[in-house]
Amino acid sequence: MEWIKENKIIVFAGIAVLVFFLYSSLNKGDVVLTEKNPESLGMVEDWNAKKDEVVEEKPIIMMAEIKGAVTQPGVYEIKEGGRVIDLIELAGGLKKEADAAAINFAMYVQDEMSIYVPRIGEEAPASLPVQEAGEASKGSVDLNSAESAELETLPGIGPAKAEAIIEYRKTNGPFKTIEDLKEISGIGEKTFEKLKDLILVK
Repeated sequence: MEWIKENKIIVFAGIAVLVFFLYSSLNKGDVVLTEKNPESLGMVEDWNAKKDEVVEEKPIIMMAEIKGAVTQPGVYEIKEGGRVIDLIELAGGLKKEADAAAINFAMYVQDEMSIYVPRIGEEAPASLPVQEAGEASKGSVDLNSAESAELETLPGIGPAKAEAIIEYRKTNGPFKTIEDLKEISGIGEKTFEKLKDLILVK
């Protein structure tokens, strides 16, 4: 006891060093446990998965042309699923002389499509057909027999995708189910959802 009293500064210093050492060791242990915690790793994996999903949902950008009685005729970029009314808005709207009654505003725009907006009393050129309402009705397009022009009446199917569908038939044989359509490059789940009620296989 006498020695402790005489050397109390040394004793206190030693205790302080010991406490500091133990505290540092515990903190390091916590870090290791956190890094090895399966729940923490699971959260990171879930976040990465969600990030990948966001990338996959990136909309497809198409190119379409609009001519005739619109303010700014030209070629515009439009997202897959866009309709004629959206394309008209991109072109600055209709001119006063436009024949609005001749336009199917709700029609889906397809990649490489060309839309002609006629003026009142004018007929659209035969080379620029306008899809009539009701075309491509439920289950009307057979994936195993439809030619390019018929396939292009489907929403989101332009000339390039129509040719890809025909090439798939030649290479792999007839479609067995409509779900096989998702094997075509560029036709994902969103596009398929728009098509599934309009197509069939025989």
